Amino acid sequence: MFNRNRCRRRLAAIASLSLVAGCSALSSGSSDDRRPIVVGTTSAPTTLDPAASWDNSWELFRNVYQTLLNYPNGATEPGPDAAEQCRFTDATTLAYRCAVREGLTFSNGHKLDARAVKYSFDRIKRMNVPGGPAGLLGSLDRVEVKGDREVVFHLDKPDATFPFVLATPAMSIVDPADYPATQVRRDGKVTGSGPYTLESYRDGKEARLSGNTRYKGYAHRRNDAVTIRYFKDSSAMVQALRGRKIDVTYRGLGASDVVALQEHSSDEDIQLVENSGIEISYLVFNPKDPWTGKAAVRKAVAQVVDRAAIAHNVYRDTVDPLYSMIPAGLTGHTTAFFDDFGEPSTAKARKILSRAGINRPVPLTLWYTTDRYGSETAPEFKELKRQLEDSGLFRVTLESRPWKSYVVGYQKGEYPVFGRGWFPDFPDPDNYIAPFVGEQNALGTPYPQPRITGVLLPSSRRESDRAKVVDAFEKAQQILVDDTRLLPLWQGKQFVAASEDISGGERALDPSTIMMMWELHRKTSW
Repeated sequence: MFNRNRCRRRLAAIASLSLVAGCSALSSGSSDDRRPIVVGTTSAPTTLDPAASWDNSWELFRNVYQTLLNYPNGATEPGPDAAEQCRFTDATTLAYRCAVREGLTFSNGHKLDARAVKYSFDRIKRMNVPGGPAGLLGSLDRVEVKGDREVVFHLDKPDATFPFVLATPAMSIVDPADYPATQVRRDGKVTGSGPYTLESYRDGKEARLSGNTRYKGYAHRRNDAVTIRYFKDSSAMVQALRGRKIDVTYRGLGASDVVALQEHSSDEDIQLVENSGIEISYLVFNPKDPWTGKAAVRKAVAQVVDRAAIAHNVYRDTVDPLYSMIPAGLTGHTTAFFDDFGEPSTAKARKILSRAGINRPVPLTLWYTTDRYGSETAPEFKELKRQLEDSGLFRVTLESRPWKSYVVGYQKGEYPVFGRGWFPDFPDPDNYIAPFVGEQNALGTPYPQPRITGVLLPSSRRESDRAKVVDAFEKAQQILVDDTRLLPLWQGKQFVAASEDISGGERALDPSTIMMMWELHRKTSW
């Protein structure tokens, strides 16, 4: 258990979408020290082009590009950024109008106007990159420009979540002069209008950001420059923090490192800020595989897997067992998998297989990525292998790849079972269901489910009061249990570890747990 006695390390109990309120020591004023804030993470971008990414590349995008809407001042509802204002034009939620801020320019001095906005959205839909964000625009029919500053998004179906979509980094506005209309930009450069410019980038190694003097938006930048360093594993990242080679660590802290930092932070002049998380981890079953294409095999795996053992033995209780794709704290969360399967049971799993005529151990290959979700990923899959093989019902082979080649593999359908994590695009239950179903989804594995995509999601999107969508999402989650194409494992927490002279860690995460680098700064005094 964590030591909660010292103010500096107090981990406040908060609502799931609120940021931790730090002690007064974390909230002092900004400093005149102009050294770059150095941030470490294990999540390197897969691309620098927003039209090609539906993953943690968004961490960088949030800071160098600009979206029409964002989450100003820790809000959980989208507010204006590149837009001066946005609104639905009537009660049908079929037309969404935005007025672009006057006088916006890209970092190269080119004009950012309504035409650039339309170009950026049309480009995403036209390119339709596999694994890219076009799926987020499923309700968008066309974009209309009226003059230099007015943009109207015409939807082909009601979608109350559309403002949340506009606030995702996937909808970053790009310069038409620098981003080809039909292909991904590949020169390793960025032309954006966000709080920072990308001064240099070394793939998988480092991104150097400097303040964008042309930026006009809601963000108040509290530092002049940030360097992001990408690490292969948590232990090396924490070692760099302890050695003062980086100032802040985020995304990818391993459980053992979190516990060690908590126990020794006072001795090492390191602060650890906990943020309640809405990150989830889950398994994906490939229906085209001879074995995982059988519902009985998928359900038998679901019956054997012991989430509590994974959370305790591997993650040392820094994560919580999860029994639905929608995490605790969000509207519509249930415990549907536990309700149907109960406690892990080899006897029940054997009956499931036997009724399907499967009376010998099932061969399964489980795939995971080596450099995306933290250093506990490999031990987690070893624990899954142990659990499944100890049942006597499965023979398990483990395989792994680095993230960039891992993505290519699952998009080609190469993996029978593979692990994924999900950091939400936006904090709404829709975003834990919609991205994973349909012919085109974030998994690269088609999952046609007409009851969800044709009935439940459309009905929920007609409801602007999100408290009234519980019934639709409870039904959707039960369908996911019945199909068992996805198997939720755990819900994580977010930790920011920083040197004692850094402030802003308690404010630096937006509701989608993306780091807003502009909130970080050095303290003027202790």
